[in-house]
Amino acid sequence: MSDTGTGTEAEALPREAPPLDDRPRDALPRKARAEAVPPLLPGPGQPPGSGPGGTTALDAAPEPADSGEAPGLGSFLARAAAGTAVLTVLAAVLGLVRDQAIARYFGASDASDAFLIAWTVPEMAATLLIEDGMALLLVPAFSLALTRRADAESAPRTGTGEPAPDPVRELVAATLPRLCGLLMAGAALLMAGAPWVVRVLAPGLADPDLAVDCTRLTAVTVLTFGITGYFSAALRAHRSFLPPAGVYVAYNVGIIGMTLALHSVWGVRAAAAGVAVGSLLMILTQLPTLLRLLPLARPRFTRLRKRASRTAPLLGLTVLAPVVLFVVSRQSQVLVERFLASTLPAGAISHLNYAQKVAQMPMVLSLMICTVTFPVVARAMASGQREKARQRVERDLALAGMVVLLGTAVVLGYAPQIIEVLFQRGAFDTADTEATAQVMRVYAAGLLGHCLVGALSRPFFSSGRPTWFPAFAMGTGLLVTMGAGYALTYRFGVSGIATANAVGISTTALLLLMGLGTRVVPIRARAVALSLGRLAGAALVAGAAGWAAAQLVPDAVLSLAAGCVLVPAVFFLTGLALRSPEVVSLLALIRRRFTDGR
Repeated sequence: MSDTGTGTEAEALPREAPPLDDRPRDALPRKARAEAVPPLLPGPGQPPGSGPGGTTALDAAPEPADSGEAPGLGSFLARAAAGTAVLTVLAAVLGLVRDQAIARYFGASDASDAFLIAWTVPEMAATLLIEDGMALLLVPAFSLALTRRADAESAPRTGTGEPAPDPVRELVAATLPRLCGLLMAGAALLMAGAPWVVRVLAPGLADPDLAVDCTRLTAVTVLTFGITGYFSAALRAHRSFLPPAGVYVAYNVGIIGMTLALHSVWGVRAAAAGVAVGSLLMILTQLPTLLRLLPLARPRFTRLRKRASRTAPLLGLTVLAPVVLFVVSRQSQVLVERFLASTLPAGAISHLNYAQKVAQMPMVLSLMICTVTFPVVARAMASGQREKARQRVERDLALAGMVVLLGTAVVLGYAPQIIEVLFQRGAFDTADTEATAQVMRVYAAGLLGHCLVGALSRPFFSSGRPTWFPAFAMGTGLLVTMGAGYALTYRFGVSGIATANAVGISTTALLLLMGLGTRVVPIRARAVALSLGRLAGAALVAGAAGWAAAQLVPDAVLSLAAGCVLVPAVFFLTGLALRSPEVVSLLALIRRRFTDGR
């Protein structure tokens, strides 16, 4: 698996944005300059790479004073994205170390398959409770509460002498205790039903008892991930991004530590125990900052709960159900893959997992842009600033698409070298490298689709109004994945499963792109599609160049190092030749900064 906004939080924001974690909780002015960076996509009649008034899309020229964003918001978002990127990369590196440890000690075997079946539970819980579901529900809810807090602070005081209720505290009092109770019940139910869960997820698994033990150990994440996701949404709505970005660093540290310490005693159960320990560390990572930003007024807690129904309308069943159905349908792509792979020879699930984890790293990096800017869209929608929301969404799609397609080109060109460098040691042999690399290249075809689904789903839920279209689009894509998977798995094995995933998620992305402009934010879908098409063409050319050049250098490390230079160079040169607005703007910005630096 991002916020800010505008609205009525008038004079609380200083002229310069403070450090990431010291941002005022309710600071966003009613009238302020627009974000300094205009949209990447050109306006009607403008050449590619130009913004309003003929400026490049990445220029730092301010927009009119009445556009509704805070002074310095553009630079604040840039710093927030940079800090999030650093922690995201660190978490990704630790995730690779985690996967390397599991591959080293357990390879692609019955034991690793059993662990990965158990890991399905925290993977789905992370998507539902941290990355998508909780954020899509709570970021708009906290944004609305912050806006109401600012309204109350600016309103004339009544003569009663009693302080006005704090909508943010009302929201926490109304939702957090109830959520914890439901999650505890869910975790207990999962522990009791672990044998049934394993039979449903992987009926052909060689050692179901081992998978049951691991599932019971990982079941605690239903509770811990839920609390983590709640804390993350609250902090991002307050524009504190570093603690939420650091949760996966803590998570992976827990898994790695337990695996290294106890693998010789507990076997693969040590990794499952590490999942539980790491999930507790995720909560502790955010707790100090949360307590500083959301101090609970204990004497007024009971009264707050009585008034809380006014503050939590965004968390009703009519809003909750579409979000849950969308997230569950999205994560069910993984369930379908592992169900189909359980009927293949041992190691198939592991090959799919390693390939997917590495291939999706560019997608994770690209979505950090949307994570940071999601509150901007949420508050813009809440205050009725649809044009501002449109510009923000189009710009996010362009930037995220450029990042993920550059990563796609690297994966297409150097998949065997990447897998060999990362995993080929211990129990993970040459045959595993070849099988995983083949699957990873197939997965790469769906990376843009995964990125767009993550980016496009946020605007649908930003207004807090019930919308079933994302669930419909995701359900349609899931049906395509299931049909294609059953048709292709018997003949093509794991590559057929990966192909079905790419086709299904791309179908969902196309539906969301077409539906967003007519239902929520009036984006120019045709212009976005054309822009992404140019970037996709550049990615194909760069990937083909990398594929050809990779064969010329036998050493995997040297070949991959050369590819990290060659592929981006070819990508940007091809994008320039195709007049991609994003590439033209980025190169113009780099050239201007270089010239100014001289």
